[in-house]
Amino acid sequence: MRIWYQSYVDYANGALYWDTLRAHLAEIVDPGTEIHVHGITPHDSYAHPIVEFRCAREVICNAIRAEREGYDAFIIGHFQDAGLYECRSVVDIPVVALGEASMLHACQLGQRIGIVTINPRYISWFHHQIRKYGLQHRVTGVHAMTFEPGEILRAYEDHGLARDVERKYAEQGRPLVAQGVDVLIPGGGIPMLLFSRIRGHAVEGAPVINGIPIVVKAAETAVKLHRLTGLGVSRTADYVKPPPHVIDEFLSHPKGL
Repeated sequence: MRIWYQSYVDYANGALYWDTLRAHLAEIVDPGTEIHVHGITPHDSYAHPIVEFRCAREVICNAIRAEREGYDAFIIGHFQDAGLYECRSVVDIPVVALGEASMLHACQLGQRIGIVTINPRYISWFHHQIRKYGLQHRVTGVHAMTFEPGEILRAYEDHGLARDVERKYAEQGRPLVAQGVDVLIPGGGIPMLLFSRIRGHAVEGAPVINGIPIVVKAAETAVKLHRLTGLGVSRTADYVKPPPHVIDEFLSHPKGL
């Protein structure tokens, strides 16, 4: 099994993160699974929807490339899941995403889920994302720290900053737990991986989940189920597949002015 793991960070700007991520992925994949990390340049360095949409275009192109290169599944390793539905509409291999997989799994661990993201500018995006997945009655709260994506990457080489991120996460998580949230999700692959070193991570008794192994196992399971049943996504509504010439036109269109 070969899986394409799509990061929204490139190696030039997040080398230690990539090295840590690759080591983490190697520990959690099934025997016989190969998982390859790919990035985006320019990387997602500023918390804003226009950056998400710029990255999403490249991700959609990469999903098509992954299928054509013989990968069995495509993982969007970015909690905002930008481009997820569009990717599913243009490829037949399973596409799973960090945000959606984390939220769905969290619903098996508790009744009310909270997200603590890295920057307040993501709060609105997450609320749209939650409604799109139909989880507004389960994922009931979104709080934020105050880091830019590039800034929080530095926590991988600065132990003091890493502890500060952990402290600020707990500060934002406690009010959610006090309001009845019983599972917490870090709103991003970068903080998830940073916290993965904390065994049994919890805030006031609420588990803080690491979505990276969740999305990897979801991808492996999706491939196995596809092989067993021959079934994939529905082509009747959100994931209607366009004709090949439309996909080729999308791939060939200039990315900017």
